[in-house]
Amino acid sequence: MTVVLRPRGRRALAAAALALAVTAGGCGGDDFSLPDWNAPGQNARVGDIMIRYAHVAEPQGEPWQPGDDVPAYVWLYNKGKEADRLVGATTPNAASVDIVDSDGKRLGDGVDLPANTLVELEPGTSHLVLRDARQVIRGGDFMKITMRFEKAGSITFDIQAQSPAYDESPSPTS
Repeated sequence: MTVVLRPRGRRALAAAALALAVTAGGCGGDDFSLPDWNAPGQNARVGDIMIRYAHVAEPQGEPWQPGDDVPAYVWLYNKGKEADRLVGATTPNAASVDIVDSDGKRLGDGVDLPANTLVELEPGTSHLVLRDARQVIRGGDFMKITMRFEKAGSITFDIQAQSPAYDESPSPTS
């Protein structure tokens, strides 16, 4: 069966598609939704804080072992009009989670998240450290983490240990 849309039918179809897109996209003014940022790692949102690329550092050579201090990285985008602050984090997979500076020194006041700004907690900058891992953590494993923000509140979500990216280049000995 062939369907022929007349101009009026096409306009109605276009209007319906536009209405569906606006409805699916969320409320007006929210032009930055979860699916819009296709970053690897885990993504979440609490209040005006967009959480992107949350992951535990890739184990090097072998899995993280109980007792290890394990770095974790995340991008935080404060899409709000007021500054906020990451004030803490916890996971049942470690004795504690510290927010540290680039030298590994604990930041007791957390990390500032200025309004309408992306803050990358990455190697060589401030980031999270899971202190005294309670179990083996292999690349690809998931675990719960709770992040606490001064204004946005708390959110618990799964965070994944990066799967190791093996060097595929030829060995110098072959």
